[in-house]
Amino acid sequence: MENIKLGAFSVSLSVKDLKVSKGFYENLGFSVFAGSMESNYLIMKNEDTLIGLFQGMFEGNILTFNPGWDQNAYNIDSFDDVRSIQQHLKEKGVKFETEANEQTSGPASLTLRDPDGNLILIDQHR
Repeated sequence: MENIKLGAFSVSLSVKDLKVSKGFYENLGFSVFAGSMESNYLIMKNEDTLIGLFQGMFEGNILTFNPGWDQNAYNIDSFDDVRSIQQHLKEKGVKFETEANEQTSGPASLTLRDPDGNLILIDQHR
């Protein structure tokens, strides 16, 4: 598993005012792809670029990968399960903030930090 398939990539931003951030990213050519104002989050899309805007859900910004999805949130046939990715990273000595339960299948997630403290979420939805 040298070339890990992490799936769709997005940046999840912790925003102060969802409405203001929505307007800002709309000015940059993004449009609402998923989420809602009532749910306090929006997934914004510009071509193949995804940005998640989250108000009051977490601190800091997160690099997010979704195994099993393409950039349109469509299921892809061939992908690396989050538990396989986790096992591969463990073999490389990577430390985790949270881990996926390796005794399960289907949706699961894990988190880790890069050397500079940036949070990475690998979030499998299927």
